[in-house]
Amino acid sequence: MTSSWMLVAGFLFAAMGVFVKMASTHFGAAEIAFYRSFITLIVAFAVIQWQGGTVKTAFFQGHAIRGIVGGISLIGFFYAIGQLSLATALTLNYTSPIFLAIATVVVMGERFSTWLVVAIVTGFAGVALLLQPTFQEGKDGPAMIGLFSGVLAAWAYLAVRTLGRMGEPDWRVVFYFGVTASLLCGIWQVVTARFTALTLETAWLLAGVGICGTAAQVAMTRAWRVGNTLVVGSLSYSTLVFAALLAFAVWGERLTTLEWIGMAVIIASGLMAMRVEKKEQVEEAGFES
Repeated sequence: MTSSWMLVAGFLFAAMGVFVKMASTHFGAAEIAFYRSFITLIVAFAVIQWQGGTVKTAFFQGHAIRGIVGGISLIGFFYAIGQLSLATALTLNYTSPIFLAIATVVVMGERFSTWLVVAIVTGFAGVALLLQPTFQEGKDGPAMIGLFSGVLAAWAYLAVRTLGRMGEPDWRVVFYFGVTASLLCGIWQVVTARFTALTLETAWLLAGVGICGTAAQVAMTRAWRVGNTLVVGSLSYSTLVFAALLAFAVWGERLTTLEWIGMAVIIASGLMAMRVEKKEQVEEAGFES
């Protein structure tokens, strides 16, 4: 089953989250994002060379927007992971399909369908359920940053979709994301003078972030390329389940009943938003033909 690549990606993204949380006790969020992006850059460049491709592009502006927005989203995401429970941080970032559906409608000038409105309202109800215990712990700042990372992730995905329609190969998009995000995070660290010396005890954590994150991105790209869109989108939420299981295995983290309900509601709303968006794309393609 070709869509099963998304299950592989889901586990690897959850594993990356574990490494990020462990590394956050030694490094800042932007520093972790720098190493994650730089490893992705190296791997993407190697694959492009192996395939006999080129990094030349006529769409520097599109790549720059995707890289800057994606890089800031990555920093916010990693910061949230360091401050919140792993499952909570990942779920907040996975609100991106809801915001992506909104952005797609706004950009294309389409009317908000009834089901999209239902998906949006349901999604934010899930966020409220999920964050209620978080606010009680005084973690409202990191929670809002985590949610904002989901907004920016949706913007980044929209940029990726636009680049794809322009004919940009997947690996070139990944390569330029690595370039832009590495520069963004690197400059951030130089300005703040917060680069931490690497040791054998901490370098493996950053290697884990980079390797798991890059491998997950490869598996995800494969899944979206060869799998059914709605099935792959549904399976992408396996990351949240894997994250909850890994967090329990590593730290003994337990989710409350409200958090589980909030996660389930957000997943349902995300799936609903993806289905609405897919339907609109099909109708648009039928109209154009």
